[in-house]
Amino acid sequence: MIRLGSDYGGWHIPDHILNENSICYCVGCGEDITFDLELIKKYNCTVVGIDPTPRAITHVNEHTKDISNYILEPVGLWNEKTILKFYEPKNKKHVSHSFLNLQKTEDFIEVEADTLLNIMKKHGHNQIDLIKIDIEGSEYRVLNYILANEIDVNIICVEFDEMHLPLDHNFRERIQKYIELLSKNYELLKQERSNFTFMRKK
Repeated sequence: MIRLGSDYGGWHIPDHILNENSICYCVGCGEDITFDLELIKKYNCTVVGIDPTPRAITHVNEHTKDISNYILEPVGLWNEKTILKFYEPKNKKHVSHSFLNLQKTEDFIEVEADTLLNIMKKHGHNQIDLIKIDIEGSEYRVLNYILANEIDVNIICVEFDEMHLPLDHNFRERIQKYIELLSKNYELLKQERSNFTFMRKK
């Protein structure tokens, strides 16, 4: 296992799995794409960043303008193609918005959302070597979609945001449910705070 990215935005992944032919999807960019950029630096792989947040789009465009194998999709990831309310964080200095309104705020913007399969089809991808999911509570819906559609994903890095911003008192049961769902076909390799790294079982 190696750790790529900053203290805030980094993830543990298994080494010697990815290479220059690998396709990585990094869902939830915010203003820290150090993990995405280190994936490219180390493996020369293709990275698709997915985030509809205006500040995130600006940040990504500034830091990837000279990187040909970084692709930005400025949409939200969901289980259908639609328009959704994207709720702002309580602290206006922060960047992370939420479809589920994790921080229980009133202000929102409306953004386009699309499915993983639609985005993969757009770019001619029929499998994903690694997906990082850090999307402020929407991870359950995206994980359901991946599992229900049997999408070919080898490594799943997911943050369970309810570990620090619970929607209600049932958050522990929800998180445990999804860990168990993933564990049917994936091995849990690493947990760092609310970040979990799974790899498909051989």
